[in-house]
Amino acid sequence: MDKPQRLICASEALADGGDGVRFEIEHDGELAPAFAVRFGGKVYAYLNRCAHVALELDWTQGRFFDSYGLYLICATHGATYLPENGRCIAGPCKGARLTAIPVTEISGKVFLE
Repeated sequence: MDKPQRLICASEALADGGDGVRFEIEHDGELAPAFAVRFGGKVYAYLNRCAHVALELDWTQGRFFDSYGLYLICATHGATYLPENGRCIAGPCKGARLTAIPVTEISGKVFLE
């Protein structure tokens, strides 16, 4: 395994189905918004861009999950994504996916790979 590149947050900052942590990443030669969330005990990260229209997903800063903590929801058009793979299962971009960002969790910290 390659050495992790950059610290995103402490593991304890991500509660299962709870608020996410926003960060920026270089993507296609420019800085882009991204986020990390925990679901089913595992950390997932994606570009913070809806697959329907390239707008940020969160309802308010760091709020990506629905009220049950089961799905990621776009605040603008209601696209609904599976947190474990970013696939849109309902809404205007059904079948599309969020852009995944590789992360790893080591010794109580979440790193960008």
